Order: sequence, then structure tokens, then C-alpha cells
Amino acid sequence: MNDSSFHLDFERPIIELEKRIVELEQQAETDGLDLTRELHNLEEKVEKLRTEIYSNLTRWQRVQISRHPQRPYALDYIERMLTDFTELHGDRHYGDDKSIVGGPARLEGDPIMVVGIQNGRDVNERKVRNFGMPHPEGYRKALRLMQMAAKFNRPILTLVDTSGAFPGIEAEERGQAEAIARNLFEMSHLPVPIIVAIIGQAFSGGAIGVTVGDRILMLEHAVYSVIVPESCSTILFRTRDRKEEAAEALKLSAEDLLAEKIIDRIVPEPFGGAHRDFDEVAAGLKRHIQEALAELRDLPPTDLVDQRVEKFGRMGVYEE
Repeated sequence: MNDSSFHLDFERPIIELEKRIVELEQQAETDGLDLTRELHNLEEKVEKLRTEIYSNLTRWQRVQISRHPQRPYALDYIERMLTDFTELHGDRHYGDDKSIVGGPARLEGDPIMVVGIQNGRDVNERKVRNFGMPHPEGYRKALRLMQMAAKFNRPILTLVDTSGAFPGIEAEERGQAEAIARNLFEMSHLPVPIIVAIIGQAFSGGAIGVTVGDRILMLEHAVYSVIVPESCSTILFRTRDRKEEAAEALKLSAEDLLAEKIIDRIVPEPFGGAHRDFDEVAAGLKRHIQEALAELRDLPPTDLVDQRVEKFGRMGVYEE
């Protein structure tokens, strides 16, 4: 699944060594030389360098990985984790927002309602999906599906990957803030288990509009924060150029959020990121979802709601 034509800037030393390996292989074939030792040494250097880089990632580098254009999106996970998925459309008020996908499905035979934020692979698809930035009708569609899940006693799974809600004036005219606020209130009171999986970037109210759940799972290289680092840098430092510093201050990595008890579990990714192996990361996420559902399945609805409200009520409370 990895796109060899795209590389993150901090991977450049690795790419240079890999290019050298290809050149040596071509030279060995063309000139009939035995360059086995040299190739072996370069391959060892590549693996050592990759291990050093990915074992010491900065928060900004994690942001870059979370935005990798070949990273799996919501529909990629749905295809690999669920069966019998039927996509439902429209919010019954305005229209159908294609940046939000969702509908009933089955997880190992058990019924579930899935809602995901979807981006696109190429320019045309990204336009259709509005670059993964939902409109108000997207949040209202998500809420419609979640209320349907509650009606039929189905657990809910949300797959979150967005840079934020769509900021255009037409979204504000159609009640963007109200739609997100309504989701926060309604999700906190739905009487069925809600599992949230942060699979990429999860920024601003655009993310939290589908992120109120009983268990919040987060992929190893995903990020979650109130604002994107570039905007934070612009507000605090009057320039986008200090985005790396802003990312460090935001503490947006999975490890940071687990320590602050914002999320409940970190789901490991293949070495180098989820885009390296869609099947492996989907299998790991599926296992964690099943474990989380098993913990919640037997809880009475009133306990489920009380615990969810208490969970989010504890966030942001400090003592001096």
C-alpha cells in the first residue's frame, strides 16, 4: 500500500540510501560485478537509520505521518474490519455530505453502526469528500445514524480523521457550530456503547463532533488536538513557521493523550506508519474494538451514560 513516490521530509536520509542501493544493484547487473557485501552493508544502514528515526519521532513528525496521503482512510478500515456494510446518505434536512460516511454493518457477525470521516486519494476525490472537512449536514447525518443505532440497540463505532470542520461561510450559515454542539450533547446521552477510533489527524471541533465515546482508541501515529499546529503557530507567534514548536506545546501525540487520560488505548501501527500495511493495522484496530465492546456490552444503559458523562467531565479539571 506504500506509495514509493511520496516521502516525508524527515525520511530523506533513508531515501538517499535506498536510491544508492538501487544504483548498485543496477551496476552489479550491468557490469557483472559481485557487490553483495556492499549492498548488505547499505541495507543494514537503512534499517538502522529507519529504527533511529521512527523510535525518536517529534510531535511534528507524527503530525506529518498522520497526514500521509497513502494512509488508510475510514472506508479502508470498514472494508477490512466489517462485513455487510450498507452506506446511508443524507441528513433529512439539507443534503448529503460525502465527507461523512456511515451505515449499518457487522463486526464478526454482530450488528454495529459505523460513522467515519473520509478523505480522498486524488484531487477529484478530495473535492468530492471536501478534503475530509465535514459540513453541518455531515454532522447531522452522523447524528441521524447514531440515533438510529440507539433505536435498534446497536453499538456505535466512529472513525475520526479530519483537519477540522469546513470553515466556509456557507457552513456557518447552515449552523456549523450548532450541529457540532448538538452532536456533543446527544452523543453523551445515547444509551448504547460508543467506540471512537482516531485513525489519522483529529483537530478542532470538527473532530470532537464525532468523538464523544465510552472508549477512545488512537492509532500510534495519529494526532488529536483543539487546533492544527500551523494555526496555533499563527495565533501565538504571528507566523506559521514555528509549527514544530506549536506541535510540541500542544502535546497532541497518542502517548501525551493517554498520559492525560483523554484517550483509553493506543493501537500499534506497522513500523513506519499505517500506510505500510493496511491489513496489519486494520487487524490490530479490529481486535482493540472487539475488546472495548466486550468491556461495555453488559453495562446497563444508565450506567453507560453516567460513566460517559463522568469521563468527559473529568477532562480539563486541575487542582493547584
